[in-house]
Amino acid sequence: MGPLSGVRVIELQGIGPGPYCGMMLADMGAEIIRVDRSAAAGRDAPTDILARGRKSIAVDLKNPQGVETVLKLIETADVLIEGFRPGVMERLGLGPDTCLARNPRLVYGRMTGWGQTGSMAPVAGHDINYISLSGALHPIGEEGGKPVPPLNLIGDFGGGGMLLAFGVAAALFETSRSGQGQVIDAAMTDGSALLMNAVFGLMDTGRWTEARGTNMLDGGAHFYGTYETKDGKYVSIGSIEPQFYALLLEKTGLGDDPQMEAQMSRKDWPALKAKLTELFLSKTRDEWDSIMLGTDICYAPVLDFAEAYNHEHNRERQTFVESGGIKQAAPAPRFSRTAPELPAPAVAPGAQSREILASLGLEEDAINALYDSGAVAG
Repeated sequence: MGPLSGVRVIELQGIGPGPYCGMMLADMGAEIIRVDRSAAAGRDAPTDILARGRKSIAVDLKNPQGVETVLKLIETADVLIEGFRPGVMERLGLGPDTCLARNPRLVYGRMTGWGQTGSMAPVAGHDINYISLSGALHPIGEEGGKPVPPLNLIGDFGGGGMLLAFGVAAALFETSRSGQGQVIDAAMTDGSALLMNAVFGLMDTGRWTEARGTNMLDGGAHFYGTYETKDGKYVSIGSIEPQFYALLLEKTGLGDDPQMEAQMSRKDWPALKAKLTELFLSKTRDEWDSIMLGTDICYAPVLDFAEAYNHEHNRERQTFVESGGIKQAAPAPRFSRTAPELPAPAVAPGAQSREILASLGLEEDAINALYDSGAVAG
């Protein structure tokens, strides 16, 4: 059932990091009731993996009866998560003060790009903007090239949704002791900056230069990067430690090359990288797998999703699963006692509207009245 079994979360429909946080909480066994827009009722999206494991009620938040319905849900909840711009929830009549007055134990999670405060708080943005301002985007890219967006993994998901999920878990633990709820201000600028702390530390000590693509972990070093193979595919190596680097030289046949011994000589990195580039092009990826995979070189083939889904190691661990015909990553991390189940596929907005209203103790006539008024759909 998962370690969060018994926790009820109300999620206001959003995009990106908010749903990702909801997915993580659902994966851990929490009951997630997503409040969808009434206009979206019935629009099925089974491929929306981030929406897996939810129940859905479709509500018109511009209708006072719709807002009151959400407040009744909040009275029964442990957590609320929302991803609107600062001030929107307050204007809807669902701000923290109102919700905590109805449920003093509520953990109220707020997910934004810039945060609830600061000069940028009111303006629009996306992942690429948030990680630009936090300093996380600048170091990513090839030497002499421009910064390269790392998908939207750093801002939206790592520095956003995952940060909020951690905040919710921490706040729930504190509430179990104090009996009091609180508001979580999770900002992607803060979260992406936090992810960079190890690099910031290296910068402070002069061990990381501002020039992208010239450092040990950004592709500058010959022993930490990706290489193309004879068949147009790629492999990755991360032979940082001396014993792993020595094994790399042994397996590549470069152990007798005295220049390769200068592992940490930055001025030699371009020449050493050129040697490895030429060498890896001499064999196919499968041929390099037969030589290096499973050794302590710190090596792996660069797989596309279909290959990753079918790789032996991932199959053994059931890293990927199929739900509703959709291939996707399984819940993580693993637990020895409270193992989470595979969440159900995404449902159409409003699919459980009547069921959820009935769980609040509303009679059939009252439920029908909400439908007739347009406050609720489904």
